[in-house]
Amino acid sequence: MKITHGLDVLLAALAAHPVVNLCGGLGTGKSTLARRLTVAAAVDLSGLPADRAGERTAELAAVPADGLLLVDGVDGPGHAEAVAEALDARARPVVLVSRRPLRAAPGWARHDPVTVPLGPRPAAAVEEQVRAAGLTDPEAVALAVRLSGGLPLLAELACRELLSGTPADAPGAVADAVAEEVVRRLDREHARPGGRHRHALRLLATVRAGDERLLAGGPDLFSALAGLSVVRREPLGLAVREPYRSLLELAYAWRRPGAHEGVRKRAADYRRAQLTERADPREQARLVEQGLFLSGDPVLRDALFPPVDDAALVGPARPGEADAVGRLMRSWAARSGFDTRRAERVTQRWLEDGTSSFHLARDRDGAPVALAALLPVGSATADGIEPLLQQHAEGTVPAGGLFLGAAFGTDAGAHAQILRHVLVRSVLAGHLVVSTASPDYQLLLRTLSFRPHGAVRDDVYRCGRPPEVYSHDFAAAGLPGWMRRLAPGAGPGPAADLPALVGRALARVREPDRLADSPLLARPGLSTPGSLCDWLYEAVGALAASRDAADAEAGTILAAYYLGRPRTHHQVARSLHLSRATYFRRLRRGLALLAGRLPGAQGAGPVPGLGTTGR
Repeated sequence: MKITHGLDVLLAALAAHPVVNLCGGLGTGKSTLARRLTVAAAVDLSGLPADRAGERTAELAAVPADGLLLVDGVDGPGHAEAVAEALDARARPVVLVSRRPLRAAPGWARHDPVTVPLGPRPAAAVEEQVRAAGLTDPEAVALAVRLSGGLPLLAELACRELLSGTPADAPGAVADAVAEEVVRRLDREHARPGGRHRHALRLLATVRAGDERLLAGGPDLFSALAGLSVVRREPLGLAVREPYRSLLELAYAWRRPGAHEGVRKRAADYRRAQLTERADPREQARLVEQGLFLSGDPVLRDALFPPVDDAALVGPARPGEADAVGRLMRSWAARSGFDTRRAERVTQRWLEDGTSSFHLARDRDGAPVALAALLPVGSATADGIEPLLQQHAEGTVPAGGLFLGAAFGTDAGAHAQILRHVLVRSVLAGHLVVSTASPDYQLLLRTLSFRPHGAVRDDVYRCGRPPEVYSHDFAAAGLPGWMRRLAPGAGPGPAADLPALVGRALARVREPDRLADSPLLARPGLSTPGSLCDWLYEAVGALAASRDAADAEAGTILAAYYLGRPRTHHQVARSLHLSRATYFRRLRRGLALLAGRLPGAQGAGPVPGLGTTGR
């Protein structure tokens, strides 16, 4: 645990300010830390209804003015308001313990509380706690540490369940017992707790982020969930914070595996349908991130969505952070087994024009904890990119795309955040090329269906394995189909995804054998790869010959990109004298028109909500 989160800093805050708010998520150990203080009186409001809390807070005025007062459990309905009113009638000092900062609560501005945040503990500290509790089996210890996400309470609950005899090879069963206690404690934050709220919470945990339609419980239920301390508002709706989210989902999957899988698949269908409707690249990037999560792939979950708090802030490196970039790049090289001198030369080449090619994740204290070397492709960066691509440089990197040369995080949470940031930036840019000698990254890229181009000629980092080159086209028209390919066991899906399936088929039209698994073969008259190829050629030709100028231009683009000599989107757009925006708008139009002309094509029906019945 950092010293800034310990007793010394709490005491220092009290010495400088009369009103201190010790805050942190459920299970972070706030009450345990606060009990180490020497106080004149302590009041615990945990679990009390609003009227009872008002009675208890009336006692605060009787505490001697020079005595330290401790008020715990300032989280239930009406508690914060009642405590704020009671403090008006007494002198201070006081320590107030809550799950959310009191500065955000009504009536607290006049008290001007100083906030002392308490965050997750390091894995080593949690492991020490777990072993002290009596766990010795390595698998059981690892499970308790993983389920805890750095929170002492969750580690304690997991230890109890494992020591009671639940085996470590049944993580869902252990998670269920821990989740039961977590939800019971969250009930204290509800004005009217009940099973409906509990079920909605596990649905929300399963989908990672959900709007009111997706959760299908109505505005009152949605607002009730939003009021919980473990839930936050995000661009795509509400989301359960880690590690509570992973815990709740794991327990739900153990209790009702079929229902859990159905929820995940319905949410994936809903997000793909939205992806075809949204034109804003930032919204598309968020929906892609959701789609990757909902795929359920264990490789993607482990790399991109670990069960730890994602509290880092990600953004471009600042001009004065060259030293921080150098430190992280040296750590990246050491972790990867690279020759540090070779890695430093690559880093210096990327730093020649400053820190603009680097993106950093910073922790709560502002310290850089993760890095991505993400270079915009262009003439100014060609010298820094070419040594990592070598013979694959020609044709793999369209101007305007991005090149990823390195990604590194000092912990799993920050690492995942920087990788998700790279994917978001890639969707905005439209294309990403990666050169990596890391087997872990190569597995991740293959799982993400990146196109492999092969290894470069030289062992660039003198690590015994030359970097391999991968690329992926993030054009908006292909995003829904990409999401569908990543979903295990996915079928043809709604008609909203047909344009993506048409684009995928066109990309393979020169290799009919690769069309054998196309969902389009289920269409009447398209039962063989050969018949599908014939239909695609005829349909594109007919579209290009259309009397409608926009349709004809769309057909010309499809013919040039998919049926002509191999070229990038940028090269085709330039040859047709079209702007990037117009080119991709026409490309999407062409794929949509072909989808509408498929034999048996029909509109997609509405995507149902997840529902909150059937607990």
